[in-house]
Amino acid sequence: MATEPVLIIPAEATAAGRQLWFARWLAAAPDYWALTKPEVNFLIVICTFAGFYLGYPAHPEHFPLVRLIHTLLGTLLVASGTGTLNQYLERRFDALMRRTATRPLPAGRINPRHALAFGTLLASAGAAYLAVAVSVLASLLAILTLVTYLFAYTPLKRKTPLCTLVGAFPGAIPPLIGWAAAAGTVSLQALAIYAVLFLWQFPHFMAIAWMYREDYARAGYLVLPCDNQCRFMAWVTLLPTLGLVILSLAPTPLARAGLACRIGVLLLSAGLAYCGAQLGLRRSTLAARRLLLASIVYLPLIFVLRVADRLLSSS
Repeated sequence: MATEPVLIIPAEATAAGRQLWFARWLAAAPDYWALTKPEVNFLIVICTFAGFYLGYPAHPEHFPLVRLIHTLLGTLLVASGTGTLNQYLERRFDALMRRTATRPLPAGRINPRHALAFGTLLASAGAAYLAVAVSVLASLLAILTLVTYLFAYTPLKRKTPLCTLVGAFPGAIPPLIGWAAAAGTVSLQALAIYAVLFLWQFPHFMAIAWMYREDYARAGYLVLPCDNQCRFMAWVTLLPTLGLVILSLAPTPLARAGLACRIGVLLLSAGLAYCGAQLGLRRSTLAARRLLLASIVYLPLIFVLRVADRLLSSS
C-alpha cells in the first residue's frame, strides 16, 4: 500500500526562517515609522494634551492621568494612520518632488498595499480605542479629522489654493479631542483654542509652500496660485498672524488667563506676525525658513504658557 511522503522540515530551517523574517521586519521598521509622520504627531500630541489639561474641570490634584494616557495614545494612533494613508494617496506625486522622493512609498521600500493595510489598521484601532477607553465624542472628532484631511484637503491640493483653508479645519481639531476627552463636551473656551491653532496653520504652511514652491509645482500641487503667487502668499500669511495678535488681546474665554500669560502670548503672536511680515515683504527662502522656525516654536510655547498659567492659578 502506497503512502504519501512526509515532508520533514528541520528545526534549524524553521529557526532560520524566523530569524530572517525578524531581520526583514527590523529593517523595515524605520520606514513604517516614517510613514506615520512622527514630526507632525509630536505637535498633535502637544495640542491634544493642552486641550485635555485646560478642559479638565476639576482641581489639578485630581487630574485623571490614566484617561490622559488613553486619550494621547488613541489620538496618536489615529494621527499615525492618517499620516500613513495620506502618504499612500500621494505616493505618485511624492515621487515627483525632491523633498519627498525618498519617502518609503515613492522610493519603493514599502509595498503600497502593505502601507494601506498598516494605515487602516492604525486609524481603526485608534478610533475604536478612543471610543472604548475615552469617549465616543473624542472618537468621532478623531474620525472627522481623518475623513476631512484625507478626502477633502488631500485631493484639493491639486485643484485649488483654497486647500490650505480647507485643511486648517481638521488640522485644528486635536485640542478639541483632548478637551472633549476631559470635559465630555466642547465649550467656547475650547473653540477659542481651536481658533488659535486654525490661524497658526496659515503662516506655518505658507512658509513651507514658499520654500518648496517649485517642488509643489512639479508635482501639480496648487498650494500657491499659478499667477500672483507673491500676493497670495503675503495675504494668507499676514492676515492670520494679525488675527493671532488680535485674538491674544480680544475678550475671548482665553483672556481669563493671568497677566503674565497674556503678555507672553501677545509677545509670541507679535513675533510670529513680524516674521510673517518679513516673508511677505522680502519673499525669500531665508525669510520663509525663519517664519517656519518661528511657527514651530510658537505653538508649543503658547500651550506651555496656558498650561502653566492654570497650574499656577490653582496652586
